[in-house]
Amino acid sequence: MGYLGQFSRTRWGGGVLLALALGGAPGCYFMRPSSGAGQTTFQSPRIFDPASVVLPAGFKIEVVARDLTFPTGITFDAQGRIYVVESGYSYGEVFNQPRLLRLDQPGGSPTVVASGGSSGPWTGVAFHAGNFYIADGDVRVGGRVLRVGPDGATHELIKGLPSVGDHHTNGPVISPDGWLYFGQGTATNSGVVGRDNLEFGWLKRHPTFHDRPALPVTLTGENFAGDDLLSPESRRQVSTGAFLPYGTPSQKGQVIPGSPRPTGAVLRLRVEGGEPEVVAWGLRNPFGLAFAPDGTLYVTENGYDDRGSRTVWGAPDTLWRIETGTWYGWPDYAAGLPLTDPQFRSPGNKAPGFLLAQHPNPVPRPAARFAVHSSANGFDFSRAAGFGYEGEAFVAIFGDMAPSVGKMLGPVGGKVVRVDPRNGVITNF
Repeated sequence: MGYLGQFSRTRWGGGVLLALALGGAPGCYFMRPSSGAGQTTFQSPRIFDPASVVLPAGFKIEVVARDLTFPTGITFDAQGRIYVVESGYSYGEVFNQPRLLRLDQPGGSPTVVASGGSSGPWTGVAFHAGNFYIADGDVRVGGRVLRVGPDGATHELIKGLPSVGDHHTNGPVISPDGWLYFGQGTATNSGVVGRDNLEFGWLKRHPTFHDRPALPVTLTGENFAGDDLLSPESRRQVSTGAFLPYGTPSQKGQVIPGSPRPTGAVLRLRVEGGEPEVVAWGLRNPFGLAFAPDGTLYVTENGYDDRGSRTVWGAPDTLWRIETGTWYGWPDYAAGLPLTDPQFRSPGNKAPGFLLAQHPNPVPRPAARFAVHSSANGFDFSRAAGFGYEGEAFVAIFGDMAPSVGKMLGPVGGKVVRVDPRNGVITNF
């Protein structure tokens, strides 16, 4: 279950902001216990106590809605009414019904505007010119972007996006000039299909699925060997290379062609639909998208986990300032740093090597780096003088899912942080 919370500044009145949380030394790793958020326990019922939430002086928080299931996005219509999307899917192969809900009155039952049957996850929603736009990451048949009318009538703007792996079709957000931007996550953690993808549930459903680059890339030829997970009774070994189906080895110098619908990218299309344009790529899971008051697009990226055939240790989440046509480093960089740096070597494993023989461009410097396994997700910018912090980004931090993402000595979420994109300073809100 989830809830919706509203922050308001009481000192001056005026602006209101809504935020929705989605969701040492190597020797210490072996000596100290882990206590990540994924290892906590919960006993029903869930108690909502706004008084227990820490806020800056002059602000208050109140519960707007409760008993939601996997809420992932918020928007407002032209009358200022609140809408929320429920995902309909959660990791762990939990399937529910994705829905677009209107919250007519605080504490009342929501009105269902549209539902998605067995598709999902619905990861976000935007309102523009009388319609709702929803990112549907349908893990069974592929991602879509939907246009939903005020009467609930649903139309597919695009379908068949590569969203059946670890990460999904995310967003969307409408630009000041009327384009619809959305994120498309990667199939894998770090470029290679392996055991973790079997555990996620999708490898058996889609045994030939793998990552796709936006432009042609040349491989170093590094392969990752292990037991054949799809035919364990055979007791044979298979090798898998980057950007290739499970069990398919790569060759040094092999060129993987680019795709107009890549994984790990930000894309855009007209609100009328059509074929997408690639805006940026080399992003592991570009989940949150928002335009700053000056019209610049920013994206939150969920960083690598310590799992799979090619483990990556201690990778932070990132806030990126997006420049059209730029590659942002995945699968060979994390938050602007090369994975060959010793800090990314997982204890007990070898340091990750490069998968690409040449890199498309120098990797930019991030606008901000969040804590490891923050799960920095949905966000927006303050535009209200009454609320304060104009031009700063307010980011929902879901927190870690340890131990599946790697070892954590303490939870890092859930909370809302504000980020000054001019200097990268992150402050708990």
